Amino acid sequence: MSSSVHATFLVAAPDQPGLVARLAGFFYGAGLNIIDASNHTDAHAEGGARFFMRMVVDISGLSAPAAGAALGGSSSRSALERAFGDLATMVSAAWSVRYSDQIQRVAVLVTKDPACLYDLVLRQRAGELACEIPLVISNHPTLEPVAESFRIPFFCLPVTPDKKREQEERVLDLCKKHHIDLVVLARYMQVLTEEFLADAPSVINIHHGFLPAFQGAKPYHQAHARGVKMIGATAHYATRDLDQGPIIEQDVARVTHAMSPEEMARVGRDVERVVLSRAVRAHLERRVIVEGRRTIVL
Repeated sequence: MSSSVHATFLVAAPDQPGLVARLAGFFYGAGLNIIDASNHTDAHAEGGARFFMRMVVDISGLSAPAAGAALGGSSSRSALERAFGDLATMVSAAWSVRYSDQIQRVAVLVTKDPACLYDLVLRQRAGELACEIPLVISNHPTLEPVAESFRIPFFCLPVTPDKKREQEERVLDLCKKHHIDLVVLARYMQVLTEEFLADAPSVINIHHGFLPAFQGAKPYHQAHARGVKMIGATAHYATRDLDQGPIIEQDVARVTHAMSPEEMARVGRDVERVVLSRAVRAHLERRVIVEGRRTIVL
């Protein structure tokens, strides 16, 4: 496996001629190799066509004379970002970058259902999710043995209506202490406040179904009563509007009239695990650009 460090750039800009050439030409001029790239133009965007691009750049050549000359005499990452920022300004682009040697740290929030927690940790341990999971936080002690079995620190922070804000402050303190980059709600059965979301890093939630169908308690019993033939799951970024955040990933599975609510729930858990892991992986691999209330996943 290559030991070179990669930089992943995400760009969103008004569509205009020559964007791909200008962005790719920037790295060519610095002697840096683009090893993966994808782009999309949304011709139907409100306010005019929008352009989106993801570029993975091998920055092992950053210390070469060609790079220093192209970046104003410096071969540092900050010089690379400064020069790319100047180009982005010229094309009115919003952009971000993250480096492959900056391993993201993920906090997993749970309540009582272990399915998504098990799946995320197993995938992380198998190398499918390039991250660290330094802690699990819950409002119930039920899943402490699961975290302990993987030797992950577990924090039980019970919550009551009159202590909700205090509990959220403790969650935020733990996230800051452990330098958390992403919070994953792995069937965490609490509604997060607007104040929490304003101070937290990115938050990904998993929802039982295609939003907004069958909201509330016992969704699979509701589905059973309606005789549904498909069960789905939706992973989205959490926002102040309950279950209305930008959608990252969705999937479905077929069910039949012969299934009990418990059997439907089992099928649903399978879909939820897959959808959540896909969404987390897309985020970790920096494939997601949030544009208003929607996402572009490149």
